[in-house]
Amino acid sequence: MTNNQMTRPTTTKAAILVAQKQPLVIDTIELPTELDVGQVLVQIKVSGICGSQLGEIAGVKGPDRYLPHLMGHEGFADVLEIGPGVKHVNPGDSVVLHWRPGSGIQADPPKYRWRGEQLNAGWVTTFNRHAVVSENRCTPVPNDIDPDAAALFGCAITTGFGVIENNAGLRMGESVVVFGAGGIGLNIIQAASLLSASTIIAVDLFDSRLELARQLGATHIINSSHGDVEAMIQNSLAGQLLDVFIDNTGVPTIIEQGYRLTHSNGRVILVGVPRQGNKAAFHTLPLHFGKILTGSHGGESKPAQDIPRYLRLLQQGRLQIDQIVSARYSLDDINLAIEAMRNGSTSGRVMIDL
Repeated sequence: MTNNQMTRPTTTKAAILVAQKQPLVIDTIELPTELDVGQVLVQIKVSGICGSQLGEIAGVKGPDRYLPHLMGHEGFADVLEIGPGVKHVNPGDSVVLHWRPGSGIQADPPKYRWRGEQLNAGWVTTFNRHAVVSENRCTPVPNDIDPDAAALFGCAITTGFGVIENNAGLRMGESVVVFGAGGIGLNIIQAASLLSASTIIAVDLFDSRLELARQLGATHIINSSHGDVEAMIQNSLAGQLLDVFIDNTGVPTIIEQGYRLTHSNGRVILVGVPRQGNKAAFHTLPLHFGKILTGSHGGESKPAQDIPRYLRLLQQGRLQIDQIVSARYSLDDINLAIEAMRNGSTSGRVMIDL
């Protein structure tokens, strides 16, 4: 039996990845009948769609051996029930759902059922109205928090700020190029501005995203379809050496470009993941003398410590949320939301109301 057991749903609506490069299937699934050690049953209010989910659907990392499975990794939810051993959250709590581990138990993944078969899921999923998540994938927040802000704390903000703080180690007065101004890229720009970077250059294909980047602190914006991007970046630097290049695209030629542009002690941070089989080439000698080329894993964020810090910035009015959220859809229309992200018709983070 579980602690604080309540009348609870036995089924819920979910968006399911059944096959790569195909629309998600919206259907009713069966919830686990009991909670295992460290598991938490939540009712999800809102979820963001991260660009990594588009890559997951497209098969960027190769074949998906877990199909069919649930998706989503940033959300805002209410706790309905807790399993044995759970100490960091209680029924009635409002929580941020995040994919980076936080405090508490890392439970076994839940066992859902769909059409008579097991349906796979990870430690957290958010494209479903109810979810069983691991205790260490939820962090309590005030009940009156803005739901969109709470959901963005699950990935977009914590990853974006973590890239600047932890991966890039950006210092006041340094210069940074952010290539790709989607949900995470916009928060990287916002974090760089808060840390008083001297030059923040945003590069993207879509003017609407670039305008948002300017609102969030970019000092220069470049549409990469309008000419020689490398020359435009150098012109924007006006003779200043580039300290940090952050790539959110995973495109090898862009990664190589960032490596060339940064100075001998510069940092190149890879947030985007190249499609399987795509390769970038570098002259590695500078890496022996101080240059850094590294990948980011969610900005190396620590949600249990970071979310309270960022919450204080939100309460002080220093975090911009409204500009980040550009569109909202229902769960039934999630495939329309995904297509809007693919074609660039929406500029910031897309939210799903559940």
